[in-house]
Amino acid sequence: MKLALRLLLALCLVSPVLGHAQATSEEEEAGDVSEVDKDRLGPLRERVRPVSGHLFLKKGRFEFSPSATLSLRDAFFSKYIFGGTLTYHPAETLGVSLRLGYAINTVAGAAQKCTFEGDTRGCRSPTMDELDGDAPGQLKLLGGADVQWAPIYGKLSLLAEKFVSFDMYGIAGASVIQYRGPDPDNRLAAKNLMTGGGNVGVGARFFFNRWVTLRTEVRDLIYVEKGRDENYLRNQLLFELGVSFFFFNGSES
Repeated sequence: MKLALRLLLALCLVSPVLGHAQATSEEEEAGDVSEVDKDRLGPLRERVRPVSGHLFLKKGRFEFSPSATLSLRDAFFSKYIFGGTLTYHPAETLGVSLRLGYAINTVAGAAQKCTFEGDTRGCRSPTMDELDGDAPGQLKLLGGADVQWAPIYGKLSLLAEKFVSFDMYGIAGASVIQYRGPDPDNRLAAKNLMTGGGNVGVGARFFFNRWVTLRTEVRDLIYVEKGRDENYLRNQLLFELGVSFFFFNGSES
């Protein structure tokens, strides 16, 4: 009886020692993984930072943006519009803006004046005086009120470690346009006229920091212009590039 108890006690003492030896042997076979875990949890996370959250909030802030605009696919006049936009953001994805611009017109490269009289036949580029008041699209001043909706916010990876934040928005609003057209009373060759219209488009901001952004827009300006014999419905594509400056801290909620 005493012999059996001694054997049982010996087995109980030997079993933990064998288990520990087996675990040690498995760790030795697997090798040292501490360096792998260290690289996975340390240097890699330091090199590639997580991308989350907004760079800054627009809610409750004013945005002033001086800009330059170029007309696209213009048949008679290439227009260079210099102006600015003032926007208030009542919500993070919503903005209300006022815009004003002055247009400088030059004869477009696509414009041609052709002559088919007698023995003279051919085409040439017209002068500004020949187009003044007769050709559509000779804008002078632009003004309007717009609503912006910016549902898209994202970040672009540059050189694997740097990120550029951006947002994309749609824009729509009403416009007031001053343009050169024929004098309704036929007392002058051309006259400045006023008309109303609207515009729709898309835009994007690329954030340098929480105070300054690069802003770009493509808009379609739609308005009715009077001609000598009939009225024209105009669709003028405009590409705008500007720098925005944000004011006030706004709401952090």
